[in-house]
Amino acid sequence: MTRTATDDGSRLRPLPLDGAALPVRAGQVVHAGRRLGDLVTRRPEGITGHQWSAATREEFDHVVCAADTGRPLFAVVLGAPAPAGSARQRAERMRDAVCAAVELPVLRIESPTLRSAAHGPRIVGYVIDARAYAGPGQDDDGYDSAVAFRDIVGRLPDGRTGPVNDLGALTRAAAVDAYVSRRLADPIVRGLHVRWRDGAAEGWSWVEVRPGRCLVERVTVREHRFWCGVDAARLAEDLATVAVGERLRALETDEPPLVDRAELRREIRGLRARRDELVGGFAFDHLCVD
Repeated sequence: MTRTATDDGSRLRPLPLDGAALPVRAGQVVHAGRRLGDLVTRRPEGITGHQWSAATREEFDHVVCAADTGRPLFAVVLGAPAPAGSARQRAERMRDAVCAAVELPVLRIESPTLRSAAHGPRIVGYVIDARAYAGPGQDDDGYDSAVAFRDIVGRLPDGRTGPVNDLGALTRAAAVDAYVSRRLADPIVRGLHVRWRDGAAEGWSWVEVRPGRCLVERVTVREHRFWCGVDAARLAEDLATVAVGERLRALETDEPPLVDRAELRREIRGLRARRDELVGGFAFDHLCVD
């Protein structure tokens, strides 16, 4: 039976296992659409009444809990980023302050295209598997095992051999099919990824739809007291590729806004110019060449 109160000093409230939760995976279960107020038992010290009132109304797209105890392990937010200075951004900051105070890890994925209902379960399942593969001995910097998980080689959906844990594999296969049917000018899905010194990871992905005109997607991954089990920057690029695939599916009926290839190159050069703000520098100089 799932407990309804913690006895270990934690401020996190166990969630009962119900029919709406996804099946147990690696000893964990995923709940959708839970408010922060459903997870926290009482207002933490250092959090004002105003922060508490606003934060507890904030909703997580997915909450991952231990299947045996119901204790929340981490939460996931997936969607478009809040505009700078907006009420939405202020509410998110209050939510983040409470999550830090109660030590609830949060994975935040910012994308204008990816959506919780359509893409969330697959992404959360991927993260659970990646963390399980890395093993309990890994900490938040355990990227050696993370790379191994991302690069496991096997049979891909199109019959080729390649990394089976590349979330963008279906998009790459779809781009080839679209090129063969003359819906794309180039079959190659390109991309890049960087990690900013503030902790955010950013991934870009693009494909040339019309000669000199590209469909571009960008995704930001933020790990708050959390580790994805894979390099967050590579995950961000893979998710950007998933977003490209989502847009390609609607290409015949609703062509998305396209970016001039020269403009995209200028934006990449702008990213390179900020290499001092990046962890590990900028590894994509070859994309800046005319």
